[in-house]
Amino acid sequence: MPAHDRAAAGIATGAPDAVPSRMDHDAVAEPRHNVITAAGGLVRAAARGLLRVALPPLCPSCRGPLADAGGLCARCWSQLAFITRPYCERLGTPLAHDAGPGILSGEAVANPPAYGRARAAVQYDDVAASLVHALKYGDRLDLAPMLARWMAVAGRDIVADADAIVPVPLHWRRLWMRRFNQSAALGAAIGREAGRPFVFDALRRVKPTPQQVGLSRDARAANVQGAFRLDAAAQARLRGRRVVLVDDVLTSGATVEACARALMRGGVAAVGVLVFARVVKAGSIPI
Repeated sequence: MPAHDRAAAGIATGAPDAVPSRMDHDAVAEPRHNVITAAGGLVRAAARGLLRVALPPLCPSCRGPLADAGGLCARCWSQLAFITRPYCERLGTPLAHDAGPGILSGEAVANPPAYGRARAAVQYDDVAASLVHALKYGDRLDLAPMLARWMAVAGRDIVADADAIVPVPLHWRRLWMRRFNQSAALGAAIGREAGRPFVFDALRRVKPTPQQVGLSRDARAANVQGAFRLDAAAQARLRGRRVVLVDDVLTSGATVEACARALMRGGVAAVGVLVFARVVKAGSIPI
């Protein structure tokens, strides 16, 4: 019997010596694959349905019930204070009146920072604080993409000009205790959102500084003095480039100022700052 006849007979009868062609194999395998894929999809959909019943989505701010995961409840959303123009073009702080394009605040004129422009998505208030705490201390890394989208919108002017996204680093001891860097999680998500390279290890925190909580503006500046250094490998990559520095909260600006100075000393051409929330009211210090 010719070989092609034996193959045809083998497919029909299941003879062990039959060797079906690749086309015949694909014709049999494709429907089987489709059935398996469809069945897997049904199983996953059923599992998601059971999870929604057993563990209904909760608002990450107030822990109230949500219709769908991935957002805030209507009450918390309405209380979130997004920062829009008019604001100081240098510091990104909201202004009471629109005095035209390029307006600078008195603070920016009196004490210009090392970085070029800073932008923040929201004001640091109760809702913003709860989101930062959930991300930072509650292991809610699932919040990073949502916060990063808001940040990318707020900082679209500086991100559009950027050659790279760099996070404010943690000292290795704190990173080991916390297990992740919230600023790096936000920076990576912004890089994906904006299509910009993310250089996670560009800066190193070489001094294990105490936390800034409860410190005055001057004490915060002294606390982070000399704490950051541009990595030697990253220095060659970023020399002459424009960088956006990412952090979760901007309070006095001491940390991003120290990071910006370290980047500029390493040859970076320009530094912009992008944070999720910034303190606007005097005396309002994150905890």
